[in-house]
Amino acid sequence: MSTAEEIQTVVKEDLPAVRSALAEQARSFVGGGVGGICAVITGHPFDLVKVRLQTAEKGVYTGALDVVKKTIAREGLVRGMYAGVSAPLIGVTPMFAVSFWGYGVGKDLVKAVSTVDENTGFSIAQISAAGFFSAIPMTLITAPFERVKIMLQLQGQQKGPPKYTSSWDVVRQLYKTGGVANVFRGSAATLARDGPGSAAYFATYEYLKRKLSPENGELSLGAVSFAGGAAGVSMWVLVFPVDTVKSRLQGATERTSVGQVIKEVYAKGGIKGFFPGVGPAMLRSFPANAATFVGLELTYKAWDKYF
Repeated sequence: MSTAEEIQTVVKEDLPAVRSALAEQARSFVGGGVGGICAVITGHPFDLVKVRLQTAEKGVYTGALDVVKKTIAREGLVRGMYAGVSAPLIGVTPMFAVSFWGYGVGKDLVKAVSTVDENTGFSIAQISAAGFFSAIPMTLITAPFERVKIMLQLQGQQKGPPKYTSSWDVVRQLYKTGGVANVFRGSAATLARDGPGSAAYFATYEYLKRKLSPENGELSLGAVSFAGGAAGVSMWVLVFPVDTVKSRLQGATERTSVGQVIKEVYAKGGIKGFFPGVGPAMLRSFPANAATFVGLELTYKAWDKYF
């Protein structure tokens, strides 16, 4: 057999495996996008309250309910509580899609460098490693979109006419004043939050999914909701202080650094200063991530049925 024939034989033998891998990645990409849309619609009002509490000066708000009351009074119910929603809605499909795609790629990398038990599957440690990897490509999308979202959320609590008219206007003005670096401000802080956060996120979901799965039968949507919601809570419990620093860094109107933000937060509020808005974040994390995984699992079912 010639070299060319040998190559053709290898390609023919490997082609089904390659197609299967690409199909699985496409499935994860689409499922993650649908899940992300569900998460934004469910959780954006909670996120807005969290960001405004994290970034407001001391004394502006007395608590989460005060943020809600003042936001609705100034901006109306829908317009106020969904301020800045355009940025995550536009970016959420690629952001969550890339996250779940990255998680799949992370599992492939884990397989390549370690042994996966054929009977029990990935260990929780291996899932955590794959989850951490998923944050790396996701940061390229998450950082600029969260920068835009935060700038739009914050202008609602500022006096005077709005500085930005849309998400694209935010990008245009940020780029005009500081170039690409200004648009991507907070990328390192975003990765510092999402790396360990994603590790805890996927590990918690897979662990609870295994514990709740019946021996004979598939997991109910109620169980999926609980596992997804608990995964979101575990992520935020771990990384909330990092998120506070990231929000302040991305919401700053002047150039600053992570070190400067940490010093300012600690000087004004001590350790407690890193946890403003933790209540809304916890309230948001359960329903938003429950919705994420319900949307994900329903998309998987539809994909498997039609493809």
